[in-house]
Amino acid sequence: METLVNKRKPIIRDDDVRREAVALSALVVCRNSAEHIEAAGRELVRALEAFGEPFEIIFVDDGSVDQTFTLLSRFAQADGRVRVIKMRSTFGEASSFDAALRLSRGKKIVYIAARVQVNPHGIAKLLEKLDGPTDLVVGWRYPRRDSLLNQIISRTFNALTLRWSDLKLHDLNSGVIVCTREVLEHVPLYGNLNNFIPLLAMRQGYRIAEEKIEQLPGKFRQSRYLNDYVQRFLDFITVIFLKNYSKKPLHFLGFVGAIFTIAGAGINLYLFVYRILGLGAIAGRPLLLLGALLLVIGIQMISIGLVGEMVIFTHAKDIKEYNIEKIL
Repeated sequence: METLVNKRKPIIRDDDVRREAVALSALVVCRNSAEHIEAAGRELVRALEAFGEPFEIIFVDDGSVDQTFTLLSRFAQADGRVRVIKMRSTFGEASSFDAALRLSRGKKIVYIAARVQVNPHGIAKLLEKLDGPTDLVVGWRYPRRDSLLNQIISRTFNALTLRWSDLKLHDLNSGVIVCTREVLEHVPLYGNLNNFIPLLAMRQGYRIAEEKIEQLPGKFRQSRYLNDYVQRFLDFITVIFLKNYSKKPLHFLGFVGAIFTIAGAGINLYLFVYRILGLGAIAGRPLLLLGALLLVIGIQMISIGLVGEMVIFTHAKDIKEYNIEKIL
């Protein structure tokens, strides 16, 4: 008598198959974008469908206080290719980008900051350029539709940053990037370093290019507050330090400290000789205070640099500043 055994096959949803086969992940970071995020999402879906590769879209709500998450939830329920991450608070674009990247599965990554409001149909040109010898393509917002103040600040930021690198880009911090996943695996994402991804990727030896993408009209955040400028300045210093001195802090701090120490010692030596020769009193002179201050600051900077060298020496085996492209 033949016994029939009902072998149960595992249930595989179409959505799971689609996710495993996904070739492209679009990561969109938004905050308080209820006015335009739903329409922008629909246009992004159409643009990626027209490109012809399996894709997924991951929206990250970075602590919105309006209806952004509600609208995105409705959008995700209507389309299985869309997922939504809701952050408990506002953690910034870099942290939101990192959260979406960890959840994504695509070999190609499209990153869009919803605040810049670009035409999604222009993404195809960036992706086409990525198929060549390029590893990362930056979207150059053209023409710009945001305020004149924002444009002036952006150009100044680009000029200062690119002055210290070999990159020749028009819109470094455009908020639109297309790249391979490999690039982002070798670029740190924290703080506000998402604005410097092309620069950090170039440091790893990746090939960078740019392509124009239309910026749509709308309401844009204005850079009116002092805090915005201070943060950008500090981020600029951070990137310059990471680019040139991440594994040799004494070369930076020691150089500046040595200048201060030499200047302070020179001033104090002059005052010492001045007093020994009986040319006059030196007590209470501003020059004496300046010399002592420079000497103390210089010694402190050299000491901090030495401490940094000790930390780097201790953890040197865990720090990899190189990136191997191929081994034959």
